[in-house]
Amino acid sequence: MIAPVHPSAEAGSSLSRALHYLVGGLLIAGGVGLWWLKPATLNPMADPRAAEAMAMVQTHRAEHAPTLRQALTNRAKVMQERGMGVRVGEWQVEHQGGDLYLVKVFVREQGAKQWFEREFIWEVNLAKKNIVGVSLPAIDLMPPEEKGPALGTPGMPQL
Repeated sequence: MIAPVHPSAEAGSSLSRALHYLVGGLLIAGGVGLWWLKPATLNPMADPRAAEAMAMVQTHRAEHAPTLRQALTNRAKVMQERGMGVRVGEWQVEHQGGDLYLVKVFVREQGAKQWFEREFIWEVNLAKKNIVGVSLPAIDLMPPEEKGPALGTPGMPQL
């Protein structure tokens, strides 16, 4: 024999179901809102010129690799093979005004006792179609002829 369902149990189940739908709807709405409103530094593809600046940097020739992106990947792979922790962050683009953009990527590396970050920053001038390393780690990846007089000239001290 089946026991009859109490009316208050049906009301509680209905309320629970409604709350589940409400929470699910809020999560979906929040995700759509975040996607819609996120800044261009998080989504460089929202700005075609920012995407062009990032592509120019990532495909630019490096000193010991075909591209700067590959140089960073190789560096991380070598560190991992040595048993060191490393994490290459997300590539970011910031518009500096006019035709100037900064392209950045942070690399977290495990030291002897603690983790530290290296900040790779390049300045891209879309009008002139040139890339300049701004931070020392970024300059270190650039080909010798693009490091500048103090960093790329044979016989000069390296930083």
